[in-house]
Amino acid sequence: MAKTATLTLQQWGNSLAVRIPAAVARAAHFEVGQEVQVTTDEVGVTVKPVGPRKLTLTEKLALFDPARHGGEAMATGRIGAEVF
Repeated sequence: MAKTATLTLQQWGNSLAVRIPAAVARAAHFEVGQEVQVTTDEVGVTVKPVGPRKLTLTEKLALFDPARHGGEAMATGRIGAEVF
């Protein structure tokens, strides 16, 4: 679901700035410290993340393949010269 917000431009040094509301940032999967690309066109400004975005837990679980990733990951017997 698309989130929208009407914001007011503020002065920030010699630049203009807007704060992205938390709900809009979450919907866009933005995080603090994340790099974004700002571009202009005839209509306005677009802000997009740089590089692939982090997947949500739901998206990660949807990609999980039990046949490939499932099963026991730890060896059950001795390997090498371990002493128990």
